[in-house]
Amino acid sequence: MKEKLSFSSYFIIGVMLFALFFGAGNLIFPAQLGQASGTSLWPAVIGFLITGVGLPLLGILAMGFSGSKDLQDLASRVNPSYAVLFTSLLYLTIGPFFAAPRTGAVAFDIAIAPHLGEGSTQLALFLFTLVFFAISLWFSLNPAKIVDNVGKYLAPGIVVLLAILLVLVVFKPMGSLQAPLEAYQTGAFTKGFLEGYNTMDALASLVFGIIVINAIRSLGVTSKKGILRATAKTGVIAIALLGIIYVGIAYLGAVSTEAFGVFDTGGPVLSSAANYYFGTLGSILLGIVIILACLTTNIGLMTACGEYFHRLFPKFSYKTLVVFFTVLTFVIANFGLSNIISYSIPVLMFLYPLAIVLMLLTFLSPLFRHARLVYVSTIVVTFFISIVDGLKTLYGSLGIEGYGWFQPIVTFYENVLPLYNEGLGWLVPALIVIILTGIVAHFEKVSEPA
Repeated sequence: MKEKLSFSSYFIIGVMLFALFFGAGNLIFPAQLGQASGTSLWPAVIGFLITGVGLPLLGILAMGFSGSKDLQDLASRVNPSYAVLFTSLLYLTIGPFFAAPRTGAVAFDIAIAPHLGEGSTQLALFLFTLVFFAISLWFSLNPAKIVDNVGKYLAPGIVVLLAILLVLVVFKPMGSLQAPLEAYQTGAFTKGFLEGYNTMDALASLVFGIIVINAIRSLGVTSKKGILRATAKTGVIAIALLGIIYVGIAYLGAVSTEAFGVFDTGGPVLSSAANYYFGTLGSILLGIVIILACLTTNIGLMTACGEYFHRLFPKFSYKTLVVFFTVLTFVIANFGLSNIISYSIPVLMFLYPLAIVLMLLTFLSPLFRHARLVYVSTIVVTFFISIVDGLKTLYGSLGIEGYGWFQPIVTFYENVLPLYNEGLGWLVPALIVIILTGIVAHFEKVSEPA
């Protein structure tokens, strides 16, 4: 039985995992963070790296450590019905609701929008996304090696292009760091931490983890210890690449503010920087590469969603589901990038704490004998805090003053929960519940999850 792989095998799987993670959000959110944080860049970047890089690694390791066959299997330690609901919502979030529409909107914002006049943007977005998602649909319905090959060569191609751009930024900055926007003037670290949610990579890691584990098994490593070690090594390679790119793009965003001002989203930051250093040809080349990268990402997301929901609802064919999800994605993409981001944040504020707690429970599970009591209690407590956080954020996105019927709950949480105003009110209660129920489960015979 093999326990170890060669370095080249670790590296190849690590790069594959990086390519799976690397999508639209990985480009725009660090740039946006850099522009907004200005002179508070470094604490904001550190916070961003914890959720944008650290949590995806934790998710990959959790899947390797758990021995579960997929995310639904892992989440069923809480409850089988909860597992279906949680997994479905996660797939819809990284699929047709938010991450998939974002691929088309980001491709448009970086590649097409900078070359258009003011009045024609909405029609151009409609026509571009119509073609973009039609091509995606064709490949999703007709899986071909061309997509794998494009992805295989595109990921290194994007990294090389970005590396050249980022080296120029370091040695020949576009300007100096400016004063941070209001949100980053105090608590830049916490703001950066919450901004890292937007990449959705921690959610995706719970899906991608199985792909990595299967790749490791196919190379002959089958023991739990060997899989975990290989998963850790490949995960570190992937997140190291992501982390370097995040830091570089965030710095690019921070030094671009003096030259271009602050943009609504991170897309124009990259296209403006490419134009600044390489002229029109450079921004066009970047645009083409980004379109292809976003296209391969979207094909992957549509395929994953189609396969999962076909397993869940066998009476609907894979093709029917992919068509449905692609049409839904196309419609949502036409609301524009800033709207997609605004409405995704409430869902992420709700979903991320549940995902993080599931990861923590996975690692701590042997200490409390895998007792369902601990899983259920911790998830319930986290749910009642994160659902209010999600509603709060939704009210903010809609511009509604106050919190209506749940204002008393918000006031209670603000007065009682540590770190609540930093968006981390769920953390201490979840840890306390894990400890208390874990002690009970350790000393009493409590039913274990199936």
